[in-house]
Amino acid sequence: MRGVVCTIVLLGLLGLLTGNSAFAWGFLAHRRINHLAVYTLPAPLRLFYQKHQNFVTEAAPNPDKRRSSDPTEAHKHYIDLDVKAFADDYLRQSPAWQAAVGHYTEDTLNKYGTVPWQVRQTCTLLTQAFKDQDWQKVLYLSADLGHYAADANVPLHTTDNYDGQKTGQRGIHALWESRLPEQFYADYVFMPGKAAYQADINARMWETIWTTNKGLDSVLLYEKQVSGQIQVQEKTVVSERGNRITRTYSQEFSAAYHTALGAQVERRMSASIKLVGDLWLTAYMDAGQPTLPTEMGPEPAQDPEPTVPQKSAKGQMKREEE
Repeated sequence: MRGVVCTIVLLGLLGLLTGNSAFAWGFLAHRRINHLAVYTLPAPLRLFYQKHQNFVTEAAPNPDKRRSSDPTEAHKHYIDLDVKAFADDYLRQSPAWQAAVGHYTEDTLNKYGTVPWQVRQTCTLLTQAFKDQDWQKVLYLSADLGHYAADANVPLHTTDNYDGQKTGQRGIHALWESRLPEQFYADYVFMPGKAAYQADINARMWETIWTTNKGLDSVLLYEKQVSGQIQVQEKTVVSERGNRITRTYSQEFSAAYHTALGAQVERRMSASIKLVGDLWLTAYMDAGQPTLPTEMGPEPAQDPEPTVPQKSAKGQMKREEE
């Protein structure tokens, strides 16, 4: 990474053009975020991840895939900052998990989302895997960590109005985080910079969450404005996706909305790439920078068991389309 500003332009585009985008950033965006985060790392850590870049790329959607089989998975991907339960603004104090449980109860947190704490917990598990030199576990935890960290950079993952269902904008979730990146990724230029050690992951995650949430008003406002400028019959089109015929947003509407948003989607993807690199590096350094293997056994299964079991399955919800 000699003299790197880490400009990343379409690195690894080939081979990333498949996958269902029904959840979260969309499988395509999640894969690209993990793929490109590798280039933010310093040697020798970058060299280790490059050897297994295909795995951390292809395994990036694993947490979304687990939703259908793990009833405790859904709440790990978001936090509803605007619900009445959080109206006391205690979350502005950036509480760690145990403090938040003491204030709100675990059931309340599981109901309204745990993504900032999930990132911290997964990073802790990754640190331990590095210490144990359990390289298979390092890889699948790295993929999971990249997924959760990226979800924390999606504005619609910070609100109870996650799909515009409360403002007459149902479908906006898939539009913003799947349709737009898929349609305009070729125009994006990411400059996340070098990965940096994070002394306080909890604080970094809350900074990320609140920064992400600031973009929520624009996400909703500009969709309303563009919808008012385009005829209803021109807003959506019928398309074939896999073996399904679905109605999706037209290229014309998507382009107008993307223009109205400015570079918002590109910025949040770039922030995701930087955060993932920072967390991978931090876990490695907190583990004492163990000697990395030049050779290792087979890579782990693409879809391992859930990494952070939760005691409560309550509130495991509603968000099947994220």
